[in-house]
Amino acid sequence: MAIITETQIKNQRRSTKTYMSLNESLRNFKSESSYLKTKIFLSHKHDEKEFLEGAISFLKNFGIEVYVDWLDDGMPKTTSGQTAVRIKEKIKENHKFILLATEGAINSKWCNWELGLGDASKYIDNIALLPIKRDYTDFSGSEYLEIYPYIFKIDTYEFIKGVHQYPGTYVVYPSLNGDNKVIPIESWLKAR
Repeated sequence: MAIITETQIKNQRRSTKTYMSLNESLRNFKSESSYLKTKIFLSHKHDEKEFLEGAISFLKNFGIEVYVDWLDDGMPKTTSGQTAVRIKEKIKENHKFILLATEGAINSKWCNWELGLGDASKYIDNIALLPIKRDYTDFSGSEYLEIYPYIFKIDTYEFIKGVHQYPGTYVVYPSLNGDNKVIPIESWLKAR
């Protein structure tokens, strides 16, 4: 699996950094018209805001609306069973589910629980991983992730699954279940 490195996602965040805080930026984006925008539930580890900010910056380039649970005014102030109920509702309500698949998120009980819910309600055409790794490491021990489509960005012409692809961002489907396809992320986001 081709994975974006932590350095690349941090650079994405820095390249588009404004003088607004992450909360201000997300609230401004949230207040924009969401008419006809694809809505994405972005599962992430809460203490990895530097990766979250880069991922949101990356995804915003595609004109989508991102749901982040800790910005939800309807979320309980203290984590409880009601938190889980609200998260389940939001996963079902949003069009797509993306797991910001950092090593921390993969080891998080909450992120794995959310991935299971996303799997049950979105699989396979409306779920994807945005894999982020430390430079020169992999996700050994989490082979279950191989069953999910993943987001892959290329900067030069490359062969992906035997087909010559132009520079861009793609959703790559796993061969394991017979869905051996690669589609531009813009097409994936439009299909609901």
